[in-house]
Amino acid sequence: MSSVKKNIVLIGMPGCGKTTIGRKLAKKIGVKFYDSDNYIEVTTGKSIPEIFQNGEDSFRQLETETIRKLAQETPCVISTGGGVVKKVENIEALKENGIIIFINRPIENIVKNINIKKRPLLKDKKETLYKLYDERIDLYKRYCDYEITNNSSIYSAVNKIEFIINSNRKEIGM
Repeated sequence: MSSVKKNIVLIGMPGCGKTTIGRKLAKKIGVKFYDSDNYIEVTTGKSIPEIFQNGEDSFRQLETETIRKLAQETPCVISTGGGVVKKVENIEALKENGIIIFINRPIENIVKNINIKKRPLLKDKKETLYKLYDERIDLYKRYCDYEITNNSSIYSAVNKIEFIINSNRKEIGM
């Protein structure tokens, strides 16, 4: 059983590695893992692109409801959708029981290998990633408690986060 008492919340751009890193981190530290987008899909029975057909606002409302629920599932690792930072109430809910880590992956790396077909906001154009990056980078940096760069292997990113956890035992509740 894990000695972590707070949630570890991962924020960052689509394609930065939040889900893969989060899944491996949760297993390594012995807590549950939640992907907020996957949680929305399971609870609604619809894919994210299907939900977006009703408009981004419809999705963002579901996202906020999901974030409120997941934020109470302490301790766990939560991988959030890239736009979670667009609503301050999401960040407030996540900070109640968690620390927020920004996974900063160089945008050029994301553009090279992201699958845009599964990303409704990208609409078949990788150039849209640059626009989203410009809109969100300051929010990611403002809202995070810690930032890591994901420019190597997934295991390196997991180890960086584990180092943060171990270096901040009092804050994380160990």
